[in-house]
Amino acid sequence: MPGYTHLQRAQPVTFGHWILAYAFMLSRDISRLNNAQDNMNLSPLGACAFAGTTYAIDRGMTAKSLGFAGALPNSVDAVADRDFCVELASALSILMAHLSRFSEEIILWTSWEFRFVELADEFSTGSSIMPQKKNSDLAELVRGKAGRVYGSLVTLLTMMKGLPLAYNKDLQEDKEAIFNAIDPTKMCLAVFAPMLSTMTVHPENMRKAGAEGFINATDAADYLVKKGLPFRSAYQLTGRLVARCIAANQTLETLPLGEYQTFSELFTDDIYEAVNLETCVKSRVSEGGTSPESVLKQIRLLEEGVLA
Repeated sequence: MPGYTHLQRAQPVTFGHWILAYAFMLSRDISRLNNAQDNMNLSPLGACAFAGTTYAIDRGMTAKSLGFAGALPNSVDAVADRDFCVELASALSILMAHLSRFSEEIILWTSWEFRFVELADEFSTGSSIMPQKKNSDLAELVRGKAGRVYGSLVTLLTMMKGLPLAYNKDLQEDKEAIFNAIDPTKMCLAVFAPMLSTMTVHPENMRKAGAEGFINATDAADYLVKKGLPFRSAYQLTGRLVARCIAANQTLETLPLGEYQTFSELFTDDIYEAVNLETCVKSRVSEGGTSPESVLKQIRLLEEGVLA
């Protein structure tokens, strides 16, 4: 399938490689949520109004009894801050940004302009007037819910920004804001996994799109570099070559060898293998690249890290 930059076809990749980008984003979201959990796993109980108490209480015992890892060491901090809410809302906002971006791609991919994937009926709706429509409504709703979560984060940050120590009534606003961040995120996650697992992928449409847009042009330039031409010159030459293809209604895979050789004698029969899309994908063997071997390695990394 074509990979994109600036929403323009850029270079060939595999669908698995593209999806793995989101998998790694989501794996970092898990790390952020785990870190937020660790930071809030300290009990404020026993801080009292903010200065502690004259009674010889055992805050460590009460913290352990309530399932906390320990007690917050400073009683003023225990009462005055809500950074654990801010951190959680921040982690959820980043998570929702990733789900929103993923949703936008799904919305694009399900359009007739792409037709890369199709959502199951239970995750789509029709139109109230246009009988041919199948709208990706669940993905649109996830994209929209992201704004609500961002709003909760901004609410918490704005609530905290001017408060002197220790306690102020403003802090009561944390409850509604953090729940308004948690609840939509949980709802979106609940529908996202089944939406993906029931999604139909159309590889033939991806391959057809990959054959257009000259996404193998970089490989043509790399071909010349491997034959000794400086990349700057190879880049410029390939640009002119693409312009010739457009004018002649050809692609780099169909342009006659004679045409290639009018641009450079470095071109021989092996250029067709070099610009073959499957070759372009398989040859990107660098770590993190789109070759099948690299993609399998990335899957193993996720399995060992996230699923372990």
